[in-house]
Amino acid sequence: MANVAVIGAQWGDEGKGKIVDWLSERADVVVRFQGGHNAGHTLQVGNQTYKLSLLPSGVVRGGKLSVIGNGVVVDPWALLDEIDRIREQGVNIDADALRIADNAALILPLHRQLDQALEAARGDAKIGTTGRGIGPAYEDKVARRAIRVCDLWDRELLEERIDQLLFHHNAVLRGLGAAEVDRQELLAQLLEIGPKLRPYAETVWRRLDEARRAGRRILFEGAQGVMLDVDHGTYPFVTSSNTVAGQVAVGAGIGPSSIGYVLGITKAYTTRVGSGPFPTEQDNEVGEQLGTRGHEFGVVTGRKRRCGWFDAVMVRQAVRVAGITGIALTKLDVLDGFGELRICTGYRLDGETIDYFPASIRDQARVEPVYETIDGWSESTRGARSWAALPATAVKYVRRIEELIEAPVALLSTSPERDDTVLVRDPFED
Repeated sequence: MANVAVIGAQWGDEGKGKIVDWLSERADVVVRFQGGHNAGHTLQVGNQTYKLSLLPSGVVRGGKLSVIGNGVVVDPWALLDEIDRIREQGVNIDADALRIADNAALILPLHRQLDQALEAARGDAKIGTTGRGIGPAYEDKVARRAIRVCDLWDRELLEERIDQLLFHHNAVLRGLGAAEVDRQELLAQLLEIGPKLRPYAETVWRRLDEARRAGRRILFEGAQGVMLDVDHGTYPFVTSSNTVAGQVAVGAGIGPSSIGYVLGITKAYTTRVGSGPFPTEQDNEVGEQLGTRGHEFGVVTGRKRRCGWFDAVMVRQAVRVAGITGIALTKLDVLDGFGELRICTGYRLDGETIDYFPASIRDQARVEPVYETIDGWSESTRGARSWAALPATAVKYVRRIEELIEAPVALLSTSPERDDTVLVRDPFED
């Protein structure tokens, strides 16, 4: 039985929450391994809608262990607020159900302040961050000045870490003309939050190693998508972490050989939130129709998503770079009623046709999509749970996508409901 890693194969917002929730029924442990509370996963369970940011999607299912790995940057205030909110919806979350890596780096109020000040200073050159401090927190981690979870109950060390942080950040804030951080106020905030976080903290890599040795099924839940990866995405319009499957090992503290199946989540069309290149974007009636039907608004920010046709070049690149074994194709039902559909099969750049997304931000902005047109369908696919329930033209569309991205469809989602899923291949059994 394979452990499974779930990652986004586009620019995030592909519907990972539902797929992870659906797979978590088969898992024993669900692990977040990168990102922060800039992630937004919506789970529709019956009449109840859960909106998660830091908590692994497995928390809504009883009897599963949820783990926040060391690769995640944790805002302790946001996490505790999220725990309280999900508890109010009737979900039991205690220290037996949730564990947090004690070596995870923290997002502090100063990170949010700095994130927003920097984004405002960029003016028209905004990156499009969520303003939640994710980038500055990762910067501190790489610069070796971060405060980690385990530092919260060592006051002497904590004060040393704060001094190192403020030596850097107050100088930056002064340069931006923003208010500086008060040392004593920050110390008081951390001393207050520490005891509340401590019951959940532990050496997570040991817990996961024990689970692996015991043969328990582990599901690794990614955030964002491959094209937002800090190395392989549309840099600099990317997130601050690695979103590819290789990050699972680093961000969870588990060996690469322990990852058996990599499931890439992709919509049957393409969306993007915020700034950056988007070759197949439809800033027209088609884009409006996709956005309206797909309810395309960011879970975290509420921002309207940009919409466009399926980009097979980009997803094929994600498949190769991230080592994706198979994909879960989501929101097929959004395409119901389109007379014809278009799929991007290549790009035209400086008079030549290329089959990859170039690294240069200027080239990414200049590529022109090469489209293939395919018949649409008038019948409804919403709620379909088998291939037989799908129109023949919808099946043809899915098969063509498989050919172009060079990866099989393992799961097909036809509505936000967890059971409206066509299972082609169970990743845990592959």
